[in-house]
Amino acid sequence: MRDLQGLISFCISLIFFIIPWSLFAIDEPALVDRIENAYKNISDLKGRFRQISYLKDLDRTESYEGEFFIKIPSMFRWSYKGRSPQDVIISGDMLIIYQKKERQVLKGRFSPSRYGQAPIALLGGFGNIRKDFEIKEERNVLILKPKTQMGNVRSIEIYSGDGEFPIKRLKITDSAMNSIEIDLRDVVINSGLQDKLFEFVPPQDVRVIEGL
Repeated sequence: MRDLQGLISFCISLIFFIIPWSLFAIDEPALVDRIENAYKNISDLKGRFRQISYLKDLDRTESYEGEFFIKIPSMFRWSYKGRSPQDVIISGDMLIIYQKKERQVLKGRFSPSRYGQAPIALLGGFGNIRKDFEIKEERNVLILKPKTQMGNVRSIEIYSGDGEFPIKRLKITDSAMNSIEIDLRDVVINSGLQDKLFEFVPPQDVRVIEGL
């Protein structure tokens, strides 16, 4: 009898060893589906960020922190704190960089070719990933390659998060292998951001440079 019970236990163990675990797992939506579905219900975002920029030719790393505000699909504002404070504002096709320490404002037009200067603006365009990117998914990381030219962007890595907003980190690599990594923190969605947050009136006594 003991021999028979042992044989049965061995056979059950063998079945679990041979059959892939994926057949027993509960199906979960792929990360690309999770992100696209989340964007259907997002009108705005705000939170904090930490940015690490790596310059390959100089072998130098720079770190920044600040706050960001996004109104889907085309209004963005992020404020860098610390030694080089500046505000970057995008409203439609207008790009403004207010460099507080230098007391100057740079103004120009925003287009996909500017994503290297304004990487957080990528967060406004992940509602239709399949349309815009070639996709590879590895261990809860999406590796995206633009189908059409986006400035000098070579690839974008999206790291998934467990919160209501499904993205916790972005890594953008350009054609020269420089990279920008952005960690998102304390993200709040649909807080009702007002349009006036993305308007900018230059302070007095600052230099305004057109044609950025």
